Amino acid sequence: MNQRHIVAVIVIIIAIGVVISTLVNSSTYADFSTAQKHSGSECQIIGMLNRHKPIGYNAMEKVNRFSFFMKDKEGSEMKVIYNGSKPQDFEKCDQVVISGYATDSVFYAKTLLLKCPSKYNDKKIPMTFNKKQFEAR
Repeated sequence: MNQRHIVAVIVIIIAIGVVISTLVNSSTYADFSTAQKHSGSECQIIGMLNRHKPIGYNAMEKVNRFSFFMKDKEGSEMKVIYNGSKPQDFEKCDQVVISGYATDSVFYAKTLLLKCPSKYNDKKIPMTFNKKQFEAR
């Protein structure tokens, strides 16, 4: 075999490996009803924290476990249990992206991603300056 053929085969094998690993590790975006229909399959859900229901967290009992209620984009609500530390300012988040699997009544999140409001959106900084100070430079 020619050396070019060997390199080409190696490149093709690496490309196939990358494509397969991308497909295996990817999970789909869904809502709670779809996640319940495919119970046990990993999926990602985008939603909003329900601030009217309690957040279950007791640092003295279980530091790396907390629960909350979340509404998906379709309006369905489900209790979410996350086995990890509670993020700081969790209550202030605008949007939550969870990845995990659902049962009939609970979604078990493996990962948790928060989208919090920007601190720069509401503040308008006036662009004023003293003309004399500017010219002195």
